[in-house]
Amino acid sequence: MLRPMQPPLDGTIVVTGASSGIGRALARELAKTARRIVLVARRKERLDALADELRGVRSELVVDVEAVDLADLEATDALATRLLDSGDIDVLINNAGLGDVALYDQSDWSRIARMNRVNVDALMLLTHRLLPPMVARDRGGLLNVSSGFGLSVMPVMAAYVGSKHYVTAFTESLRIELAKTNVVVSQVCPGPVATEFEEVAGNPFGMSVPAAVTITPEHCARSAIAGFRRGKAIIVPGALMAVVTAFGRMTPRWVFRAAYRPIGAFTRKRLAAGSGS
Repeated sequence: MLRPMQPPLDGTIVVTGASSGIGRALARELAKTARRIVLVARRKERLDALADELRGVRSELVVDVEAVDLADLEATDALATRLLDSGDIDVLINNAGLGDVALYDQSDWSRIARMNRVNVDALMLLTHRLLPPMVARDRGGLLNVSSGFGLSVMPVMAAYVGSKHYVTAFTESLRIELAKTNVVVSQVCPGPVATEFEEVAGNPFGMSVPAAVTITPEHCARSAIAGFRRGKAIIVPGALMAVVTAFGRMTPRWVFRAAYRPIGAFTRKRLAAGSGS
């Protein structure tokens, strides 16, 4: 079995989507070992507050802030140039992501396009720019935050699920490409996490995810970093979700289609009733 080296978590680490949720928790976890952390997100005031907090963890830790909207690919490319000019980047954590919970035929295209620019295009662009120097040095790490839905399907989230399937397939394929190098490629596929996802993505179901299957961002971050440190290919935080995910990966697709069909029909009916049509 091929066993990759450990990612250099004592070096310079870039964390996207660091202003809240999983990204913020990842930055706090990484502050224990990193030499330098670069926090990337849109909301500068949140990044500045987090940077001040992290600098208090270890006096020798360097924390830089990059307030960038990753949906703007020109700005994202310029960010990559600044990062490369600032010195060696040892680890890239592509955590930034957006969601969209809606029937696809009723969803807003501008919202979907923005989501795909963040979930897919920005992730691909930053990886394309920052990965080659890692390969040249034969040292580095890439952690992509996908989703449990990157391994499954779900109606009323077709666009979001599709974007996460892209991330999962891309990460798995890239890991194989780099198997003979010392660049560690992993992905984390969490289930429900208590973040701002529902607030931003919407909730046409009218009900929240049960607390029994929801984990905290801190739990997710600890599991993600522990698995990344061991060089795991796919990290599923939470014992319950690990079992559910494993079962789901063994389940034939026709079973999912049959089981989930009522959800799509129920949601369409509910929305139609709500609109009066």
